[in-house]
Amino acid sequence: MPPLRTRVICVDEMGPIAVKTYPGEEWKPGPNRATFEPDYGRRGKLWVHGGFEPATGQAVILTSPSRDSASHIQLLEKIMTTFPADRWLIIEDNLSIHLSQKVKLALAAWPEIQLQFIPKYACWLNLIEPWWKQLRSLALKGCRFEDLDELTQALNGALDYWNTHCHPYYWRKKPQEQVTILGGFGINPTYQYLS
Repeated sequence: MPPLRTRVICVDEMGPIAVKTYPGEEWKPGPNRATFEPDYGRRGKLWVHGGFEPATGQAVILTSPSRDSASHIQLLEKIMTTFPADRWLIIEDNLSIHLSQKVKLALAAWPEIQLQFIPKYACWLNLIEPWWKQLRSLALKGCRFEDLDELTQALNGALDYWNTHCHPYYWRKKPQEQVTILGGFGINPTYQYLS
């Protein structure tokens, strides 16, 4: 019997994202500076539910008008079809919709899905967080949206672009290069590491 193929998928929600104007790349002082009219974005909003596989860099999103259990279940279904495997390890935070009765009932029907919750107040451990920044940059930066359809098209276009140019995610800093906060204020005491 071949070993089970397990895929690790990081899951989170981003939003609400408003239908409005988003600033461009940079602001320049002086007479040729970039300007845009203030836009308070009262033309609608949506939530983006996403799954990101750090091993390949592939991602999947689902847009919905709210952040609810039904949308989370739809995302899990989409993950299972987009990332075929024998088992899935889903890494997510402790949001109430991830622990709702509807989600628990759906997971009872999918024993091949295992959940791993990150500790509270440790969102940086979920590797989808830096990917949200990439998606915002590709889909929203310097754009003005008039309705939800335009916003959804931009998000899906950015996802398609990302998935054709994706790469595996690697941690940039090794543990010995990271600043320790045991001193209380982010002070990096000098440690000697044993080899």
